[in-house]
Amino acid sequence: MDTIDTGLVILRVLLGLTMAAHGYSKLFRGGRIPGTAGWFDSMGMRPGKVHAWLAALTEVGAGIALALGLLTPFAAAGFVSLMFVAAWTVHRGKGFFVAADGWEYNLILAGGAVVVAIMGAGSASLDHLIFGENLRAGWVGGAIALIGGLAAAGILLGTCYRPAPKPSAESVTAS
Repeated sequence: MDTIDTGLVILRVLLGLTMAAHGYSKLFRGGRIPGTAGWFDSMGMRPGKVHAWLAALTEVGAGIALALGLLTPFAAAGFVSLMFVAAWTVHRGKGFFVAADGWEYNLILAGGAVVVAIMGAGSASLDHLIFGENLRAGWVGGAIALIGGLAAAGILLGTCYRPAPKPSAESVTAS
C-alpha cells in the first residue's frame, strides 16, 4: 500500500461510515422509520414510508460498500443520488453553508464519492481483492457515479416529489 492507497482508505471509510450512520439513524434512532416517513411526506416525497426505507437502506448499503471499496462506482452513484435528492428537497434555496441549512454538506459527500470513483478504491479494497483491480476507475467510474447518480435522482424526483403548493400572493391577501 502506498500513500495514495492509504489516503483512499481514509477517505472511503470517513465518507462511507458517515453515510451509513445517517441510514442507521433513520432505522434505529429518533422517530425511526415512522418518524422519517412523516418527514418525507411533509417535504413532498410520497409515499413517505417507501422513501424512508429506500433512503435508510441506500445510505447504509452505499455507505458500507464505499467504506469497504466494494462496487465503488455504483456505491458512489448512490451517494450522488442521495445527496442530490436531499439538496433539492431540503436544502435548495437556503444558500451554500450548512450552518444555514444549505447544501454544502451534500456537495462534500457526493463530490468526495465521485473522486473515489474516479481514482478507484485502491489496493486495500474489496474491488481489488475480488476483481484484481479497481472496478471501472477513471473517467468511466466517475461517469457511472455522477451521471448514474444524477439520473437516479432525476427519476426519483420526477416520479415521487410532490410538495404541497406554496400559497400564492392572491390566496394570502384574500384570507
